[in-house]
Amino acid sequence: MLCQSWGVQKRVLPLLLAATVAAALSACGDANQSAGPDVQQVNGVECAYPPEGEPARTVDPPDSENVADKGTVTATLNMTAGDVTITMDRAKAPCTVNSFVSLVEQGYFDDTDCHRLTDYGIFVLQCGDPTATGTGGPGYTIPDEVDKSLTYPAGTVAMANRGTKDTGGSQFFLVWADTELPPTYTVFGTIDQAGLDVVGGIAAQGVDAGDQTSPIAEAKITGVTLG
Repeated sequence: MLCQSWGVQKRVLPLLLAATVAAALSACGDANQSAGPDVQQVNGVECAYPPEGEPARTVDPPDSENVADKGTVTATLNMTAGDVTITMDRAKAPCTVNSFVSLVEQGYFDDTDCHRLTDYGIFVLQCGDPTATGTGGPGYTIPDEVDKSLTYPAGTVAMANRGTKDTGGSQFFLVWADTELPPTYTVFGTIDQAGLDVVGGIAAQGVDAGDQTSPIAEAKITGVTLG
């Protein structure tokens, strides 16, 4: 499965079925185990973040009222391989961006490893789990912000989930080469060519032969700065 492990099956096969891919980008759910309770959003400015499981790192849930739904905000992943700047679009995914910014402000992503790399069939680097096991989450879930027009070209930043509705948490993936996926993963940002070169350099060193999922290259986020 792409679990929150994307429980990526030891190696993602080339897009056999939408269900297989959905499992691939899923978040596995030790820390986030609900079936996805109903989530309501009013006029794009109110979000719900239902509590779920124990957080992988102690954080407070984000504010859910008066959520900004216009403009962009940047977050730079300071990685050992180089900086990766994400430009996030509040209008397209206000609840997701609001959560991501809150987690950054609380240091949730600091000193964490990107734990999953896929280099066959789909091409992503997955990050956002402080436990680096693929099962960690923030102790709450995020409503999906998707539509049928979503695509996942190189440079896309999207949320991992557990293959069911409204099960995003803290894990996200960076698409380093054009990838075909069903439109079930909330896209909340993009990375520019400089950031894509950093992620592509990590991907170029391949996947560990032992577990066939973790990147060989060091892919650690030492900190994140908002701009």
